[in-house]
Amino acid sequence: MKLKILAILGCIAVVSCLTGCGGGDSGKETEAEKKLQIAVIPKGTTHEFWKSIHAGALKAERELGNVEVIWKGPLKEDDREEQLQIVETFISSRADAIVLAPLDDRSLVRPVREARAQNIPTVVIDSDLQGDSHISFVATDNYRGGVLAAERIGELLDGSGKLIVLRYQEGSASTSNREQGFLDTVTSEFPGIEILSDNQYAGATTETAYRAAENLLNRFPQAEAVFTPNESSTFGFLRALQARGVAGKLIFVGFDSSEKLVEALAKRELMGLVLQNPFRMGYLGVKTAAAYLNGEQVDKVIDTGVTIATPENMNDPEIKQLLSPDLSEYLE
Repeated sequence: MKLKILAILGCIAVVSCLTGCGGGDSGKETEAEKKLQIAVIPKGTTHEFWKSIHAGALKAERELGNVEVIWKGPLKEDDREEQLQIVETFISSRADAIVLAPLDDRSLVRPVREARAQNIPTVVIDSDLQGDSHISFVATDNYRGGVLAAERIGELLDGSGKLIVLRYQEGSASTSNREQGFLDTVTSEFPGIEILSDNQYAGATTETAYRAAENLLNRFPQAEAVFTPNESSTFGFLRALQARGVAGKLIFVGFDSSEKLVEALAKRELMGLVLQNPFRMGYLGVKTAAAYLNGEQVDKVIDTGVTIATPENMNDPEIKQLLSPDLSEYLE
């Protein structure tokens, strides 16, 4: 009996050794296979622009293999408090890196600095952030986008006419740069164009943009041209013009793309859409974060390109891809 007990104890010891000693190797394999968690935080989640950024981020995830993209952002593009809470949650949960499109250039400076102090790098995309705590800025040359819009309107007005500018939202660095590029170019290159209004804001949604557009059209019925600096302000103003039956009668140049805006461009209700490359922005945002985590040098500023679509060039293959990207491979 005593011998049997000793034999059983010996077997237990062997099993313990196998699982314990072997468990160390298994644990190493698990650690090696653990994916880098990169949180991607947009300004909002409803507009087509952000869906393209999401798709680009997922393409990078697929290519890298050892990365898991966690996509979370506020529903509306004016909820600074929610975006702040999302960033702080990812810092607390120890995400490996953050890719962030800040709602304004100031309110997220502190949490990004805090993330850096905890060795969580942040790549800023789309709209710049004050300070130097982020490792890279991946975005459109937004000032250049505004210049392109101004040149298009100036050409179509033949250098003379009356213009409305509906801004987007105070504190948004990307759209502020677009507006500045537009206004600087109109003032310097087209002195015959009179700017009737440039101090009204569309707000974060199509509905608030629609109401702001209605107000401007009531105040300035003599307007001959309109510029809007993002997707929601462009669509809101388009709806206001369509509701009045005057879409296509004013020269209208907007920013970004969606199905409805592409339709309006084809009908010449819009005479230009300044196009970014949000898919590339999301893709390079995640790629840059992963490269930094892997010890590689990354560029402080990465330009993702800007161009303008018109009724004349909208069917060119390169422009068409930017206007109507197929995201179905990445988004259900």
